[in-house]
Amino acid sequence: MTDITAVELKERLTQNTSPVIIDVRETWENEESHIPGSRNIPLGDLPGKLQELDDLHDQEVVVHCKGGSRSAAAKAFLQQQGFTHVRNLIGGFQAYEKA
Repeated sequence: MTDITAVELKERLTQNTSPVIIDVRETWENEESHIPGSRNIPLGDLPGKLQELDDLHDQEVVVHCKGGSRSAAAKAFLQQQGFTHVRNLIGGFQAYEKA
């Protein structure tokens, strides 16, 4: 599945058609500011939290971090675990704030 732009994600949020959003930044980064409705699971914690995400294997999931590197790793990891509709937020939270 192709990645998603910040503009597209913001449009989806306003239309209430938003995917599941997972913020893979550290907890302190998420506490400073975050995308409404997102779920914070730091990248290092993701392998241990997989069972909490079992019901999302076939749902659209958007992962994001600050700039896109950690979320690219999260996307690859989730795809390896059988998640079929994972998208990375292009430019990360920085792009989202500017959009």
